[in-house]
Amino acid sequence: DDQIERERAAQHLAGGCCALAAIYLMGKFYVANAGDSRAIIIRNGEIIPMSREFTPETERQRLQFLALLRPELLGKEFTHLEFPRRIQPKELGKKMLYRDQNMNGWAYKKIEEDDLKFPLIYGEGKKARMMATIGVTRGLGDHDLKVFSSNIHIKPFLSCFPEVRVYDLTQYEHCPDDVLVLGTDGLWDVTNDKEVAGVVMEVLTSYEPNDPCRYTMVAQELVVRSRGVLKERGWRLPNDKLGSGDDISVFVIPLGGPGSYT
Repeated sequence: DDQIERERAAQHLAGGCCALAAIYLMGKFYVANAGDSRAIIIRNGEIIPMSREFTPETERQRLQFLALLRPELLGKEFTHLEFPRRIQPKELGKKMLYRDQNMNGWAYKKIEEDDLKFPLIYGEGKKARMMATIGVTRGLGDHDLKVFSSNIHIKPFLSCFPEVRVYDLTQYEHCPDDVLVLGTDGLWDVTNDKEVAGVVMEVLTSYEPNDPCRYTMVAQELVVRSRGVLKERGWRLPNDKLGSGDDISVFVIPLGGPGSYT
């Protein structure tokens, strides 16, 4: 993240990205995630999550706590409190559900002038945004990112630190159908873990266990199915829902070799 900032200043490069990395070292996989990509292991048909997404919803309490500690980061335009909906000026003095950085559930409070500010986190699911700007809360870069038409920097709320999970390959015997799947949010926006596992099993069983291209074909099939088919109303999935409109990158990494196949 520091290197990206140096290159930004020297080469006038802007922008940022999420990061998902898998490192194999001394019999263990270390999977590090900063952003909203996802990694799963499929072992003997079982799904083992190897990451979790970092979004305004999943990191609400961290973001609210930082805003509480450093209210100057909100630029007098945002409130660190969360409400079920935008509050109107006519609701001043009335009671409304809210929650802060210490609360999982909701409680009532009397609406004050400060509560009319735009919430730090607004929206649900993929539409959730931090400061009405960005939908991920960890990643690299974005040092210049500001709230639209303002001088409020968003970078202080974006963490470059990944969450790391460890998987010990020596604890299990793996066959050639056991894989680690890494995918960007373009895959997971329209496909869940179970559906991905189903595609993995479907494609792998159509190839010989010692055919190395079988894993490439799984990755290709996952990309194609997530994108959908181009129709009059845009890219559509078999269920006629919209295909992924985001970038789709997929890696399928075998955990076992042909010699251990049974």
